[in-house]
Amino acid sequence: MRPWRTARPDDGSAAVEFVTAGMLLLVPLVYLVLTLASLQSAAFATEGAAREAARILAREADPATGRDAAERAILVALGDVGMTRSAATARVQCAPRCGDGALTVTVSVRAEVRLPFVPQGLAVVVPVEGEATFPVSRFRPDAP
Repeated sequence: MRPWRTARPDDGSAAVEFVTAGMLLLVPLVYLVLTLASLQSAAFATEGAAREAARILAREADPATGRDAAERAILVALGDVGMTRSAATARVQCAPRCGDGALTVTVSVRAEVRLPFVPQGLAVVVPVEGEATFPVSRFRPDAP
């Protein structure tokens, strides 16, 4: 005959400890993954926006048309990841100078990414920047 087993005060505490430790480790890990995904998507968006804007500006013969098309390309690239144009700035540089005689066009797009689940009152943002340089097409009508 087996003797009755008496209950000890720590019976069942392993499950509680496992759930508590799991939550304490899982919540920060999920937040880290969400933050890194947000930053990576912004990095891809700024890089893509800079690349497309530089490509358009390097190929377009009319500066006004090129600026409009580059602005639309930046809007599309940022909009794909849910960012607004007001969250980003774009800078265009030409070498040796913009206009006739430009050999390369460099576009930098800089965006500020808000961290997920941070209240609006706290200004916690991470800057992300993408830059691209394209040679000016030799076959443009105004190419040197």
